[in-house]
Amino acid sequence: MNSERMYSILLAPHVSEKSSLIGELANQYAFKVARDATKLEIKSAVEQLFNVSVAELQVLNVKGKVKRNSRGQMRRRPNWKKAYVRLNQGHEIDFADMGQS
Repeated sequence: MNSERMYSILLAPHVSEKSSLIGELANQYAFKVARDATKLEIKSAVEQLFNVSVAELQVLNVKGKVKRNSRGQMRRRPNWKKAYVRLNQGHEIDFADMGQS
């Protein structure tokens, strides 16, 4: 897989209360991924970018919420895709050190 595609697959880490809890308990991380990405592409992108070994991968499509704006009009947020990545024992991803070098 070329590096341009690899960087376009993983969009951002998905930070929520649930993802923090599973990160601590089950060595599992949540990512917001491209909607056209496959499981094999997501797995290889995580392994190459973070230099870890992936044990299990679950992918799900998240439907966008319907929201009401200030004028009362209904708008729908875009659909997106989420991936839960479980790493093998001894591997971890530290997002706090990602921006610093």
